[in-house]
Amino acid sequence: MKLRVLYHGHCFDGVASAATFTRFYQERVHPGSEVQYGGLLHRPGNLFDEAMFDGDENAIVDFKYSPSEKLTWWFDHHQSAFLTPSDEAHFRADRSGQKFLDASRKSCTEFIADVAQTEFGFDAGPLRDLVHWAHVIDGALYDSAAQCVELKEPALQLMQVIEGESDERFIERIISDLTRKSLGEVATSAEVGARFQPILELHRETLEAIRRKAIYEKGVVQFDLVDEGYEGFNKFIPYYLFPDATYTVALTRAPQRTKISVGSNPWAPRPRRHNIATICERYGGGGHAVVGAISFAPDEVEKGRAVIREIVEELSQ
Repeated sequence: MKLRVLYHGHCFDGVASAATFTRFYQERVHPGSEVQYGGLLHRPGNLFDEAMFDGDENAIVDFKYSPSEKLTWWFDHHQSAFLTPSDEAHFRADRSGQKFLDASRKSCTEFIADVAQTEFGFDAGPLRDLVHWAHVIDGALYDSAAQCVELKEPALQLMQVIEGESDERFIERIISDLTRKSLGEVATSAEVGARFQPILELHRETLEAIRRKAIYEKGVVQFDLVDEGYEGFNKFIPYYLFPDATYTVALTRAPQRTKISVGSNPWAPRPRRHNIATICERYGGGGHAVVGAISFAPDEVEKGRAVIREIVEELSQ
């Protein structure tokens, strides 16, 4: 029996969701099954290829829905869970009892653990720390922006490795390790530590680039890192540098896409007044009420810059 697990790539909650689902599946559904993984990224156009679903069973966790008849398990917690109304209708008509959505959940990992426990008799106790940190990280439930930016806890160092590591085989080993070992063992391993050091240096460089490039006005921090060549950034750096900001809007480019990241400050002195997922959906993106993103083709930087101006204007009102 081969299980293919497709998960939200370069995301702590996506990796933790894949590990949690794998442990549940191997304990309660098909013990001894072979598991293979594939990371998914938001990008313009079709997100799925039928060839991705090459298992006897196929699961998607922490990512958008696919109406493929080969998809047998699905868990998600995003407001923007469907690419089209017909995809949503397909999900609503499903009677398998193996596809689940709850947009009120802070993390997909927590959602999977709860459903697996209540519906299938799975013991999620050994995954308590993993579930806790996925809840904190994906729910932005940090004590402060400094906690996330200074990266002192091993779980946050692992988060940074997952977000910044380009070696997909290494990320798959992390998933496999998390099904058998504690979060603490994995996060403090020598190999994770070795991968973390260069990523930490890049993180510090990115922080200084944002300090130089960011413009803060009317509660919104905006910056463009395309010319600097940074493909991503720790999403809490803007609030670390500008604690009074309510929103951040940023542009980055990677080989696969040009990306607009839109977020809100959990510690802002002025409350959030906009649903960020709804704003991002207008441009083909999505996310949650408090954070979202939009993807364009790698050569659509100017289009991205035009959209950023529109979003900043809306959030500034």
